[in-house]
Amino acid sequence: MTMSLNCSTRRRLQKLHQIASVWEGDRRPLSTHKQDLEARGECILWVDGSQGVVRAMDVVAAESGPEAVVRTLLRAMEHPNSPAKPARPQKIVVSDRELQFFLRGVLQELDIAIDYVPQLPLIDELYRGFQAFGDESTPDLPPQFAEPLKKKALEIWRAAPWEFLEEHQIVAIELNQSDVGTLYASIMGMLGMEYGILLYRSQESLRQFRASVLSDDEESPELLEEAFLKQDCLFLTFERATEEEDEDIDIIDLADLPVTQIQPSFGNIHPLEGLRAVLYEEEATVVFLALEALVRFIRSKRRQLSAETFPALSDRYRIALPIKDQNRKSLQVEVTVSTMPELAAELEEIAGFGDEAEFTAVEDLPSLGALRDDLIPEDSFLSLGVVSWEMVAHLRAAVTHFAQSEAISSGGDGLPVILIQTSRPKAKNLIEAIQSMGGLKGIGFNPGTDIFGGDRYDLGILQTENGELFLFGEFLDDDPVHIAARKKWDERCKKTKGYCGLIIARGLMGASRGQPQLRDMMALFEARSLSPQDLGIGTLQLMPQFE
Repeated sequence: MTMSLNCSTRRRLQKLHQIASVWEGDRRPLSTHKQDLEARGECILWVDGSQGVVRAMDVVAAESGPEAVVRTLLRAMEHPNSPAKPARPQKIVVSDRELQFFLRGVLQELDIAIDYVPQLPLIDELYRGFQAFGDESTPDLPPQFAEPLKKKALEIWRAAPWEFLEEHQIVAIELNQSDVGTLYASIMGMLGMEYGILLYRSQESLRQFRASVLSDDEESPELLEEAFLKQDCLFLTFERATEEEDEDIDIIDLADLPVTQIQPSFGNIHPLEGLRAVLYEEEATVVFLALEALVRFIRSKRRQLSAETFPALSDRYRIALPIKDQNRKSLQVEVTVSTMPELAAELEEIAGFGDEAEFTAVEDLPSLGALRDDLIPEDSFLSLGVVSWEMVAHLRAAVTHFAQSEAISSGGDGLPVILIQTSRPKAKNLIEAIQSMGGLKGIGFNPGTDIFGGDRYDLGILQTENGELFLFGEFLDDDPVHIAARKKWDERCKKTKGYCGLIIARGLMGASRGQPQLRDMMALFEARSLSPQDLGIGTLQLMPQFE
């Protein structure tokens, strides 16, 4: 069945002024690479050969039929691109026989001659321009640096400098290469949100950005974006390599993912250029040198950099670039890396920290009577369980470990433990808080009651060595799941002669939530099991708080 225009459309087109022009029409793939054809679709062009203008152009799916060509032609007649005006051509030429016959059937009664020609010079010239533009598109990284930079980025990821360096603890990297004297590296990631390295071209840009984002005047998203784009730096950031549509990946801590799922990205930010996710050769050269020098520095100075006070350190490295000179010899560059404690103190002062910790120390918080609830981070995952004695041995060797003065009896199927799983920064802060109070003395359960609601609770309590008591969990006294867990807890504690443990793990939002692996566990505190009599606080009552 021959397809044709409806009568009203045909009458509307017949009213258009007919001009003595020959139009070329064709559809062609946007890419010359076969694997890209389906993804990129095809381009439909209608060109006025007499006036030398493109009257209409569309991009359509490769599988769309010849009707798409007609739709673009009707637009070329009635609503052409400027400066052309609505009109009907006297003649149309195409280079496809099937398309010629299809158009003859559709456009009958419009007094338009439709001919076949083997070549369309105007469209051929336009398409050559499209191809040249595509071939000249800039890759994200220069070919000779693409693999070396990605490899170096993953070395940074494995070294994980954000585990001991904060954003304001700046490391200077003196290059004197490609018009770059010194880059100032700021390490992102300690907060468990964004991971990467910002390589500032000047201390001034670094100071201005930190002052801007910490200013009370920069609270709106628009102002924060403006401050972000005013930076003058090169950057390396890390993202998840594979994204699943049905998963809210924004809440996953990248540190909880295997390295195979980590994708590095590079780019440049400049006040006059904005953000550009492309590095040119000179930029790639200095980023490669900076990352290679930084990863060497981190590996050799890791112990000193992990100290409580940011130390003054410096070292020099001779680095070979992944390119060769005219004599086919590797280019060698000397790079000096130094920490900047004075600048770090200045940036810390800009942030308003002074001598205070970023997280409020537990001992500085007001006491809430006999029992406090300000130790365990909100939204932590909590469970009662057991770890095998083999796992206990691995934990004692692999993580921060705090043992009891007396040897623990390895009776039963393992050590009964309380697992607290939270984000990595909060886990680190929790460990430090317990340490600051002398360590963990014991873990116990104590009865509690809601005098208004009538509910009775089994309250999980931690006691630190300085005598403080902290609530770690509230369990309904008649919850069958908790009853079973408490029964096993008591039985296991008897077999260990009253010993138990607290495991603090990271990975709250990752795939290991509720099932942390050894690599997720950050600390094991061994402690005594405490009875309500040992705690000596009696039945606690939930009291309303009025402001």
